[in-house]
Amino acid sequence: MTNPLLSDWDTPFGLPPFDKITDADYAPALDVALAAHAEEIAAIADHPDAPSFDNTIRAYEASGELLEKVLAPFYALAGADSTPAREALQREFSPKLAAHFSDIHANKALFARIAMLWETRETLDLDADQARLLYLVHRGFVRAGAALVGEDAKRMKQIMGRLAELGTRFTQNLLADERDWFMELGDEDLQGLPGFVVNSARAAGAERDTGPVVTLSRSLITPFLQFSDRRELREKAFDAWAARGEMGGETDNREIVAEILKLREERAKLLGYENFAAFKLETEMAGTPDKVRELLMAVWEPARAAALEDQAAMQEMLAADGHNGAFKPWDWRYYAEKRRKILHDFDDTALKPYLQLDRTIEAAFDCAHRLFGLEFKPVEVPGYHPDCRHWEVTRNGEHLALFIGDYFARGSKRSGAWCSAIRSQAHQPKEQSPIVVNVCNFSKPAVGEPALLSYDDARTLFHEFGHALHQMLSDVTWERVSGTSVSRDFVELPSQLYEHWLEVPQVLEKYATHVETGAPMPKEMLDKVLGAATFDMGFSTVEYVASALVDLEFHDGPAPADPMAKQAEVLTALGMPEAIVMRHATPHFAHVFSGDGYSSGYYSYMWSEVMDADAFEAFKEAGSAFDPETAKSLEENILSKGGSVEAEELYTRFRGRMPGVDALLKGRGLIAAE
Repeated sequence: MTNPLLSDWDTPFGLPPFDKITDADYAPALDVALAAHAEEIAAIADHPDAPSFDNTIRAYEASGELLEKVLAPFYALAGADSTPAREALQREFSPKLAAHFSDIHANKALFARIAMLWETRETLDLDADQARLLYLVHRGFVRAGAALVGEDAKRMKQIMGRLAELGTRFTQNLLADERDWFMELGDEDLQGLPGFVVNSARAAGAERDTGPVVTLSRSLITPFLQFSDRRELREKAFDAWAARGEMGGETDNREIVAEILKLREERAKLLGYENFAAFKLETEMAGTPDKVRELLMAVWEPARAAALEDQAAMQEMLAADGHNGAFKPWDWRYYAEKRRKILHDFDDTALKPYLQLDRTIEAAFDCAHRLFGLEFKPVEVPGYHPDCRHWEVTRNGEHLALFIGDYFARGSKRSGAWCSAIRSQAHQPKEQSPIVVNVCNFSKPAVGEPALLSYDDARTLFHEFGHALHQMLSDVTWERVSGTSVSRDFVELPSQLYEHWLEVPQVLEKYATHVETGAPMPKEMLDKVLGAATFDMGFSTVEYVASALVDLEFHDGPAPADPMAKQAEVLTALGMPEAIVMRHATPHFAHVFSGDGYSSGYYSYMWSEVMDADAFEAFKEAGSAFDPETAKSLEENILSKGGSVEAEELYTRFRGRMPGVDALLKGRGLIAAE
């Protein structure tokens, strides 16, 4: 039978035919695709004519189409709907792909052609897009070790292969811990829990053929920690959540982390850098570890002070409940929720019926329509999972993208939320529109019941949709710079900026409607939601900044032999409050250790937040969150440009200058607004 991955796809919007692809198709298709790509590379490297932009750079950019066609559907499934068979394929594919791309970067004839074009670029009469592509291809080869020779080149290939294996193992170990742990709840353990938590626990138990359970899905464990009166159960659940990746046995990630850090340091030094942070940050907006540290420490001290002040107040509440010991991490969310009710007369359980998933999706779509003129039409196409929903995105009747929403938690899905592209926008070498996926982990309701979100869930939906807009509105020549293909500390700007529209009163008034009555959220409740926006910000800022600083210190210097000891050393030096833990402790810090993506770069969310706080001010200054001229400028200068221009220049085009950190501190309520 014909392998569907190797056939032409006569499918709506060019979506992979997920209903026809089986796990058995991937391995043979990958072998064919790798061989085809190798032939394409050889043809470029051995081209008889002198190097030109077309026969070298354009040809290189056009190569690997079949490989991308095979890998895009596979990796969409690997993260969102994993199975033992797919995990085995990942373990098989990772070193194979690493070796393949190492061979390409080590191809001396190919690199000689690229280098010759780079050296003579002033004579080539390239347009701006071509010049940018040449720059990025040349830089990518150099940073991958193309200029290395002999034993150094051989060692770089070994390092990259091993890092690929380790990243895959780290991810699968974490998924196994999250999938396998659960805590059964008896009827007495459900007392005091809001109905939506009980329903989520029952639904999670039904998946496991048990009664109600708490799992390590953030959408379930977080509200359990927030509302459970049973302190001993909160402790047990929190300990399991905090211990992901370090539970011992085959899924323990601590030795993997140590080896990853050692190999990253060796990689950086082979390329002539002092350490991995210096190597990684060279291509980011921040540029150097010192600039990252300066930003994080500017936020750390006011955040820590605010958190300790909050902790002291909650310690008194703990004592009033008859607990004389120290305030613990598993107490924080529980007493913060109680304190929010006292200070803001704000009850998260009363809010949740107003935040229906479907209405929140409508809100995100409507904001995109009012800002950018986008229309979203539901379509029925074969998805990779029954939970997936699909929309065609158009503007003025013209097709722009296919958008896929995969919103519910399941055991086969890794934790967290993310945006990815099964296909990215490009005009060259051929015209293609994007296929964009938002993946979340919201609690799935019982059959026939509507899905309700927490306010954090709703913010996550808007955040990931901001990434999706970056992909959908992309209008660039080359796929290499399409959509979210930007520096890591710029990529979070569109997503974090879009979160602001969730807090626009007219958006909540229209879409935050009661699940049973359809009535809009009462103005009194709306005022409380917005008034409590910065509540507990000391806690959330401390847990984030601590993680970012540990990540930075891991890479800005010699690789630690014992990463857990280094983590403890960094936190002690910071004066980390004992009742707060890192948002992502090292053994489950997937941003940093599942791959290179956010390594030395977890600070990126905060770097982008400096800009997003300032960027939304542009709309306020214009007098409306939906000001058409400001929205047009945002699209033209940032959302449509991808990585076709350096990030700082794009932001400066939009705002006229780069912002300072004060906008972020004010936005988080860590310093007083003027």
